[in-house]
Amino acid sequence: MPHTPRAVVIGDALIDEIHDAGGVRELVGGAALNVAVGLRRLGIPTTLIAMVGDDEAGAHIREYLSDHGVGLVASAAPHGSSRAIVQRDAHGEPTYVFNEAAQRRSIHYGDEARQAIADADLAVISCFPFDDPVEVDAVIDALAGARVAIDPNPRAGMLSDRAEFVRGFERMVADAAIVKVGSDDAALLYDGDLDALRSRLRRAGTQAVLATAGKDGAILEADAGTFAAPISELPGPIVDTVGAGDATLAGVAEGLVGGRPETGEQWQRLFDRAMDVAAATCRSEGGLLRTPESLENGERGVHGS
Repeated sequence: MPHTPRAVVIGDALIDEIHDAGGVRELVGGAALNVAVGLRRLGIPTTLIAMVGDDEAGAHIREYLSDHGVGLVASAAPHGSSRAIVQRDAHGEPTYVFNEAAQRRSIHYGDEARQAIADADLAVISCFPFDDPVEVDAVIDALAGARVAIDPNPRAGMLSDRAEFVRGFERMVADAAIVKVGSDDAALLYDGDLDALRSRLRRAGTQAVLATAGKDGAILEADAGTFAAPISELPGPIVDTVGAGDATLAGVAEGLVGGRPETGEQWQRLFDRAMDVAAATCRSEGGLLRTPESLENGERGVHGS
Protein backbone atom coordinates (compact mmCIF):
# COMPACT_ATOMS: atom_id res chain seq x y z
CA MET A 1 0.00 0.00 0.00
CA PRO A 2 1.42 3.44 -0.91
CA HIS A 3 2.59 5.55 2.02
CA THR A 4 0.31 8.45 2.89
CA PRO A 5 2.32 11.44 4.13
CA ARG A 6 1.13 12.59 7.54
CA ALA A 7 1.83 15.42 9.98
CA VAL A 8 1.66 15.83 13.73
CA VAL A 9 1.36 19.20 15.46
CA ILE A 10 2.37 19.82 19.10
CA GLY A 11 1.34 22.88 21.07
CA ASP A 12 -1.72 24.81 22.21
CA ALA A 13 -5.47 24.43 21.82
CA LEU A 14 -7.78 26.92 23.47
CA ILE A 15 -10.89 29.05 23.36
CA ASP A 16 -10.54 32.63 22.14
CA GLU A 17 -13.05 34.81 23.99
CA ILE A 18 -13.23 37.83 21.70
CA HIS A 19 -14.24 41.28 22.91
CA ASP A 20 -14.67 44.04 20.32
CA ALA A 21 -17.16 46.48 18.92
CA GLY A 22 -19.33 43.57 17.83
CA GLY A 23 -19.72 42.26 21.38
CA VAL A 24 -18.38 39.07 22.95
CA ARG A 25 -18.14 35.70 21.24
CA GLU A 26 -16.05 32.55 21.43
CA LEU A 27 -13.99 30.79 18.77
CA VAL A 28 -11.92 27.64 18.97
CA GLY A 29 -8.29 28.60 18.47
CA GLY A 30 -4.68 28.22 19.47
CA ALA A 31 -1.74 28.49 17.09
CA ALA A 32 -0.98 24.77 17.03
CA LEU A 33 -4.65 23.90 16.57
CA ASN A 34 -4.90 26.38 13.69
CA VAL A 35 -1.87 24.83 11.98
CA ALA A 36 -3.20 21.29 12.48
CA VAL A 37 -6.62 22.17 11.03
CA GLY A 38 -4.93 24.14 8.26
CA LEU A 39 -2.75 21.21 7.22
CA ARG A 40 -5.80 18.94 7.18
CA ARG A 41 -7.71 21.44 5.02
CA LEU A 42 -4.75 21.38 2.64
CA GLY A 43 -5.11 17.61 2.34
CA ILE A 44 -2.57 16.36 4.89
CA PRO A 45 -3.80 13.81 7.47
CA THR A 46 -2.87 15.43 10.78
CA THR A 47 -2.93 14.72 14.50
CA LEU A 48 -2.78 17.41 17.20
CA ILE A 49 -1.02 16.72 20.51
CA ALA A 50 -2.21 19.30 23.04
CA MET A 51 -3.60 19.82 26.52
CA VAL A 52 -7.41 19.81 26.45
CA GLY A 53 -9.67 19.78 29.48
CA ASP A 54 -12.65 17.56 30.24
CA ASP A 55 -14.96 20.56 30.42
CA GLU A 56 -17.36 22.48 28.21
CA ALA A 57 -14.54 24.34 26.48
CA GLY A 58 -12.71 21.06 25.88
CA ALA A 59 -15.87 19.58 24.35
CA HIS A 60 -16.03 22.49 21.88
CA ILE A 61 -12.36 21.98 20.97
CA ARG A 62 -12.86 18.24 20.43
CA GLU A 63 -15.97 18.82 18.31
CA TYR A 64 -14.18 21.39 16.17
CA LEU A 65 -11.23 19.08 15.54
CA SER A 66 -13.59 16.22 14.72
CA ASP A 67 -15.52 18.43 12.28
CA HIS A 68 -12.27 19.09 10.42
CA GLY A 69 -10.99 15.51 10.52
CA VAL A 70 -8.01 16.22 12.80
CA GLY A 71 -6.98 13.54 15.27
CA LEU A 72 -6.39 14.58 18.88
CA VAL A 73 -4.07 13.12 21.49
CA ALA A 74 -5.08 15.09 24.57
CA SER A 75 -2.96 15.61 27.65
CA ALA A 76 -4.76 15.97 30.97
CA ALA A 77 -5.65 19.53 31.98
CA PRO A 78 -5.81 19.81 35.78
CA HIS A 79 -6.77 23.49 35.54
CA GLY A 80 -9.29 22.99 32.74
CA SER A 81 -9.01 24.04 29.12
CA SER A 82 -6.93 27.02 28.08
CA ARG A 83 -8.69 30.29 27.34
CA ALA A 84 -7.55 33.64 25.95
CA ILE A 85 -9.42 36.91 26.42
CA VAL A 86 -8.86 38.70 23.12
CA GLN A 87 -9.28 42.45 22.73
CA ARG A 88 -9.17 43.75 19.15
CA ASP A 89 -8.32 47.34 18.25
CA ALA A 90 -9.88 49.34 15.42
CA HIS A 91 -7.43 47.76 12.96
CA GLY A 92 -8.28 44.20 14.04
CA GLU A 93 -4.97 43.62 15.85
CA PRO A 94 -5.43 41.41 18.93
CA THR A 95 -4.07 41.56 22.46
CA TYR A 96 -4.39 38.52 24.74
CA VAL A 97 -4.91 37.75 28.42
CA PHE A 98 -4.55 34.04 29.23
CA ASN A 99 -6.13 32.02 32.02
CA GLU A 100 -4.19 29.89 34.50
CA ALA A 101 -4.60 26.74 32.42
CA ALA A 102 -2.92 28.37 29.42
CA GLN A 103 -0.10 29.76 31.54
CA ARG A 104 0.55 26.36 33.16
CA ARG A 105 0.03 24.18 30.09
CA SER A 106 1.86 20.88 29.94
CA ILE A 107 2.01 18.06 27.41
CA HIS A 108 2.47 14.35 28.14
CA TYR A 109 3.95 11.96 25.56
CA GLY A 110 2.42 8.56 26.16
CA ASP A 111 2.30 5.64 23.75
CA GLU A 112 -0.42 7.20 21.56
CA ALA A 113 1.43 10.49 21.21
CA ARG A 114 4.74 8.77 20.44
CA GLN A 115 3.07 6.60 17.82
CA ALA A 116 1.55 9.66 16.16
CA ILE A 117 5.03 11.23 16.03
CA ALA A 118 6.58 8.04 14.65
CA ASP A 119 3.92 7.85 11.92
CA ALA A 120 4.39 11.48 10.85
CA ASP A 121 6.61 12.74 8.04
CA LEU A 122 6.79 16.15 9.74
CA ALA A 123 6.26 17.26 13.33
CA VAL A 124 5.26 20.91 13.76
CA ILE A 125 5.70 22.71 17.10
CA SER A 126 3.87 25.98 17.72
CA CYS A 127 3.21 28.10 20.81
CA PHE A 128 5.10 25.66 23.02
CA PRO A 129 6.30 26.43 26.60
CA PHE A 130 9.97 26.69 25.67
CA ASP A 131 10.63 28.50 28.97
CA ASP A 132 9.95 25.28 30.92
CA PRO A 133 13.08 23.04 30.74
CA VAL A 134 11.06 19.98 31.80
CA GLU A 135 8.67 20.46 28.88
CA VAL A 136 11.58 21.04 26.47
CA ASP A 137 13.39 17.90 27.67
CA ALA A 138 10.22 15.87 27.20
CA VAL A 139 9.49 17.08 23.66
CA ILE A 140 13.11 16.63 22.57
CA ASP A 141 12.98 13.04 23.81
CA ALA A 142 9.63 12.38 22.12
CA LEU A 143 10.82 13.87 18.80
CA ALA A 144 14.10 11.98 18.58
CA GLY A 145 14.72 11.28 14.87
CA ALA A 146 11.70 13.26 13.63
CA ARG A 147 11.75 16.00 10.97
CA VAL A 148 10.66 19.14 12.77
CA ALA A 149 9.16 22.53 11.91
CA ILE A 150 9.10 25.12 14.70
CA ASP A 151 7.19 28.33 15.33
CA PRO A 152 8.15 29.66 18.78
CA ASN A 153 5.05 31.89 18.79
CA PRO A 154 5.66 33.36 22.25
CA ARG A 155 2.81 35.15 23.96
CA ALA A 156 3.67 37.84 26.50
CA GLY A 157 0.83 36.65 28.72
CA MET A 158 2.22 33.12 28.86
CA LEU A 159 5.93 33.98 28.98
CA SER A 160 7.38 33.46 32.45
CA ASP A 161 11.12 33.65 31.63
CA ARG A 162 12.28 35.30 28.41
CA ALA A 163 15.91 34.13 28.64
CA GLU A 164 14.85 30.55 29.40
CA PHE A 165 12.41 30.62 26.49
CA VAL A 166 15.21 31.62 24.12
CA ARG A 167 17.46 28.87 25.52
CA GLY A 168 14.74 26.24 25.14
CA PHE A 169 13.82 27.38 21.65
CA GLU A 170 17.42 27.43 20.46
CA ARG A 171 18.03 23.94 21.83
CA MET A 172 15.71 22.69 19.08
CA VAL A 173 16.51 24.77 16.01
CA ALA A 174 19.63 22.94 14.79
CA ASP A 175 18.68 20.74 11.81
CA ALA A 176 15.02 21.80 11.97
CA ALA A 177 13.44 21.48 8.53
CA ILE A 178 12.09 25.02 8.92
CA VAL A 179 11.70 27.61 11.65
CA LYS A 180 9.11 30.38 11.34
CA VAL A 181 9.69 33.63 13.19
CA GLY A 182 7.88 36.93 13.00
CA SER A 183 8.66 40.53 13.77
CA ASP A 184 6.70 40.20 17.03
CA ASP A 185 8.87 37.24 18.04
CA ALA A 186 12.04 39.19 17.29
CA ALA A 187 10.78 42.10 19.40
CA LEU A 188 9.68 39.97 22.35
CA LEU A 189 12.58 37.50 22.47
CA TYR A 190 15.55 39.27 20.88
CA ASP A 191 16.47 42.85 19.97
CA GLY A 192 13.78 43.38 17.36
CA ASP A 193 16.02 42.79 14.32
CA LEU A 194 14.20 40.15 12.28
CA ASP A 195 16.94 39.90 9.64
CA ALA A 196 19.55 39.33 12.34
CA LEU A 197 17.36 36.64 13.91
CA ARG A 198 16.99 34.93 10.54
CA SER A 199 20.78 34.89 10.14
CA ARG A 200 21.24 33.66 13.70
CA LEU A 201 18.95 30.69 13.09
CA ARG A 202 20.69 29.78 9.85
CA ARG A 203 24.07 29.87 11.59
CA ALA A 204 22.63 27.58 14.26
CA GLY A 205 21.89 24.97 11.60
CA THR A 206 18.23 25.57 10.74
CA GLN A 207 17.67 24.22 7.21
CA ALA A 208 15.20 26.96 6.26
CA VAL A 209 13.86 30.09 7.97
CA LEU A 210 10.51 31.72 7.25
CA ALA A 211 10.53 35.30 8.55
CA THR A 212 7.18 37.13 8.49
CA ALA A 213 6.91 40.90 8.89
CA GLY A 214 3.18 41.67 8.79
CA LYS A 215 2.25 44.21 6.12
CA ASP A 216 5.84 44.16 4.83
CA GLY A 217 5.49 40.57 3.63
CA ALA A 218 7.92 37.76 4.35
CA ILE A 219 11.31 36.29 3.50
CA LEU A 220 12.17 32.62 3.22
CA GLU A 221 15.83 31.60 3.35
CA ALA A 222 17.05 28.09 2.49
CA ASP A 223 20.12 26.51 0.93
CA ALA A 224 18.57 27.11 -2.50
CA GLY A 225 18.49 30.87 -1.93
CA THR A 226 16.65 33.73 -0.25
CA PHE A 227 13.13 34.45 -1.46
CA ALA A 228 10.85 37.40 -0.80
CA ALA A 229 7.08 37.66 -1.07
CA PRO A 230 4.76 40.62 -0.45
CA ILE A 231 1.32 40.33 1.10
CA SER A 232 -0.85 38.70 -1.57
CA GLU A 233 -3.54 40.87 -3.10
CA LEU A 234 -6.94 39.18 -3.09
CA PRO A 235 -10.49 40.49 -3.55
CA GLY A 236 -12.39 41.59 -0.49
CA PRO A 237 -11.46 43.41 2.71
CA ILE A 238 -9.09 42.11 5.38
CA VAL A 239 -11.34 41.03 8.26
CA ASP A 240 -8.98 39.43 10.77
CA THR A 241 -5.20 38.95 10.74
CA VAL A 242 -5.09 36.62 13.75
CA GLY A 243 -4.59 33.46 11.67
CA ALA A 244 -2.20 34.83 9.06
CA GLY A 245 1.02 33.48 10.55
CA ASP A 246 -0.47 30.06 11.28
CA ALA A 247 -1.84 29.84 7.73
CA THR A 248 1.55 30.80 6.27
CA LEU A 249 3.27 28.11 8.31
CA ALA A 250 0.66 25.51 7.35
CA GLY A 251 1.03 26.44 3.68
CA VAL A 252 4.80 26.02 3.74
CA ALA A 253 4.67 22.91 5.96
CA GLU A 254 2.34 21.23 3.46
CA GLY A 255 5.22 21.28 0.97
CA LEU A 256 7.59 19.72 3.50
CA VAL A 257 5.38 16.75 4.39
CA GLY A 258 6.71 13.78 2.47
CA GLY A 259 9.27 15.85 0.56
CA ARG A 260 11.22 19.07 0.29
CA PRO A 261 11.69 21.68 -2.42
CA GLU A 262 15.11 21.37 -4.03
CA THR A 263 15.30 24.28 -6.45
CA GLY A 264 14.80 27.97 -5.97
CA GLU A 265 11.82 27.87 -8.29
CA GLN A 266 10.16 25.17 -6.17
CA TRP A 267 10.74 27.13 -2.96
CA GLN A 268 9.37 30.36 -4.47
CA ARG A 269 6.28 28.59 -5.80
CA LEU A 270 5.59 27.00 -2.39
CA PHE A 271 6.21 30.33 -0.64
CA ASP A 272 3.92 32.30 -2.95
CA ARG A 273 1.15 29.75 -2.46
CA ALA A 274 1.51 29.97 1.32
CA MET A 275 1.21 33.76 1.15
CA ASP A 276 -1.95 33.41 -0.96
CA VAL A 277 -3.41 31.07 1.66
CA ALA A 278 -2.55 33.53 4.44
CA ALA A 279 -4.24 36.38 2.55
CA ALA A 280 -7.36 34.28 2.03
CA THR A 281 -7.45 33.36 5.73
CA CYS A 282 -7.44 37.07 6.62
CA ARG A 283 -10.69 37.55 4.65
CA SER A 284 -12.71 35.86 7.42
CA GLU A 285 -12.84 36.03 11.20
CA GLY A 286 -10.88 33.50 13.23
CA GLY A 287 -7.87 31.34 12.55
CA LEU A 288 -9.50 28.79 10.24
CA LEU A 289 -7.35 28.43 7.12
CA ARG A 290 -8.95 29.43 3.86
CA THR A 291 -7.58 29.17 0.34
CA PRO A 292 -8.31 31.56 -2.52
CA GLU A 293 -10.31 28.77 -4.15
CA SER A 294 -12.45 28.26 -1.05
CA LEU A 295 -13.33 31.96 -0.99
CA GLU A 296 -14.36 31.80 -4.62
CA ASN A 297 -16.63 28.89 -3.71
CA GLY A 298 -18.35 30.93 -1.00
CA GLU A 299 -16.74 29.02 1.88
CA ARG A 300 -16.02 31.99 4.13
CA GLY A 301 -18.11 30.65 7.00
CA VAL A 302 -17.66 26.91 6.60
CA HIS A 303 -16.97 24.96 9.78
CA GLY A 304 -16.40 28.07 11.80
CA SER A 305 -16.74 27.86 15.54
